[in-house]
Amino acid sequence: MALAFHGTNHGVAAHRVIGDIITGGKTENHHYNFGGVGSGQVSGEIPAEALERLADDFVAEGTAFGQLLERLRDERVIILTGAPFTGRRTTALMLLHHLGATPVHALDRDVNPSELSRRLTAADGATGYVLCDLDVSREQPLREAHLLALRGRMRELNGFLVITTNRTPYVEDTIELAPWNPPEPAAVLAALLPKRMDAAQALRLLALPAVAEFLSHPLQIREVVRYAAVLARADEREIEQYSQITLEQQVQEWFEEAETPVQLREKAFLIALAAFDKGPYALTAELSDLLYAALRSTGDDKYQEPIPVFGTHIGKRLQNARARRSTAMETTEWGPVMQVTAHFHDERVAPIVLREVWTGHPAARPALIKWLDALSVDGRPFVRTRAAATVAVLAYTDLPSAMALIVERWAGARESRRQLTAVSALTLAHRIGAPNIPRIVDVWSANGQDPKRCWVGVRALGLIGPERPTETLAVLQAQARQQHTKKQAQSRIGAGDQQITVELPQSVALLLLSPAAEPALAAMLPSLEGHPSARALSLDGFLTAGERTGPAGCPPLLDLAVQSPSALANLARFLRTALNDRTTNERAEEVLRSWVRAADADPGAAQALAVLLPAIVAGPRDAARLHHLLDTVPGLDGQPRPAAAGRMRTLLTRSLAHA
Repeated sequence: MALAFHGTNHGVAAHRVIGDIITGGKTENHHYNFGGVGSGQVSGEIPAEALERLADDFVAEGTAFGQLLERLRDERVIILTGAPFTGRRTTALMLLHHLGATPVHALDRDVNPSELSRRLTAADGATGYVLCDLDVSREQPLREAHLLALRGRMRELNGFLVITTNRTPYVEDTIELAPWNPPEPAAVLAALLPKRMDAAQALRLLALPAVAEFLSHPLQIREVVRYAAVLARADEREIEQYSQITLEQQVQEWFEEAETPVQLREKAFLIALAAFDKGPYALTAELSDLLYAALRSTGDDKYQEPIPVFGTHIGKRLQNARARRSTAMETTEWGPVMQVTAHFHDERVAPIVLREVWTGHPAARPALIKWLDALSVDGRPFVRTRAAATVAVLAYTDLPSAMALIVERWAGARESRRQLTAVSALTLAHRIGAPNIPRIVDVWSANGQDPKRCWVGVRALGLIGPERPTETLAVLQAQARQQHTKKQAQSRIGAGDQQITVELPQSVALLLLSPAAEPALAAMLPSLEGHPSARALSLDGFLTAGERTGPAGCPPLLDLAVQSPSALANLARFLRTALNDRTTNERAEEVLRSWVRAADADPGAAQALAVLLPAIVAGPRDAARLHHLLDTVPGLDGQPRPAAAGRMRTLLTRSLAHA
């Protein structure tokens, strides 16, 4: 008799059987119905050769197999529980095989536990029975009385029965379950590989870095068995790629069927977990139900069935998602708080899930977009950031669709939150390697005819601009000239244009506060003698950056003074120009006062300021202005004049005297 495997293959690799078994061939199938009244044959014999093959590859090292064997011998019936894909079925068969309870008959799982004992009959001299994945539910719970009846029946038949089932609350608590935890993947691989090749070659393969990387992730036994077959073929490329391929196959399996084995609500949770990986579990679960509602209504806007308030237990839900929970300190607008977080065991899973849903199941796009639209205006910054990150992954996967369906709409939206989320999505997409983002941002920033999209482009430009400061400044200056021309023509400035005018110096400031500050400042220097719009933008952006303070209170822009002589000269040139320009001198003086106050508490700021002040002086007028500023700088909130002001004045006087 041949073995046929129907439906999703959960356990066949390299001619080894690891999962469900259905006997039959191409011309003959045996389907054993154990359900309704008048059913015919209720069990089918598992071929002895199949059991022998399983026994050859079965690994019990580090498991409770021995204790389970003793329990089965004494009790006749045990309920074997464990997570899916941990080898429960194989273990059940091996328990019977080791007891010599053969032949083994497989029982149909579609049976009410209350009917099981009376329906069992002697079948062709069988002494071993296995019932895999018994469906225990609220309507059909498993009670102690059922188990006692089964044990009595097995004694009458001189047989042994192993029932496997998921961990479930619908088993009476007086029943002592037999929990199964699989062997370590490394032990399984080390046991299987020498059976497929000579020992020396097996040891060499087990020492490969790719094997160590594969074993570093949480694995199912079926994946380890398949990997043993891959290693046996000794194809280096296949060995290297198998870990990633296995991961992608797992994700495809989650989404390949409409309802089973993963229900729609759990599919929604998988997608939400991919978007909020390592985020608070409660938030992920809350938002996953919003996605679930959107997915259910796809194709039927009138679908109004309420979402169940209570559903899958957190432990089972995360187990099915191959994820785990932990606690972590999360930063919130109210300060750090301890949260229960959820995340995939393997950090590679999240982007693969999003890619699979977006490109492999286009019918889910309307619901996913509706969900992301809601997240983009959520009042919680964390939610909006994760929405942007999700769209960034979609853009990396399929840029044209993500731009047309999501980012462009957000950029032109009325809601400022949605526009800001579009900025974040573009920036994050560029960070992870999505193509053509700088080009998109440049075009949007230069387009004065679409103010909202232009504002998004300008803001995004400041964030990705440090990689190309010269090109970024050129685009910002071109947009500043457009705004200047509109003002000169006395055109009415709309709200969008006003937003752009305000945003331009902010983007320049971001350049000056980035690691590209020194080349950016050098690239801005010619603008001081250029077009009025470029000069105004450079001075405004420079002073905006000067007004910012770092985490320790030291102004980041002041750090340029000690980086290099050229940076010091350029910084001094900008300050001197700002101090001598009637439109910016008051603001420039206030920036210097804030730097003096910072030097009072920060030695690094004091050192940088001591170097910078003499470099600003190009004549008596500059010296007099600085002396007056240091003499009159007030303390904050009515406090005395900073002591650093006196020290800086003394150092400045000495420096100028020796010049």
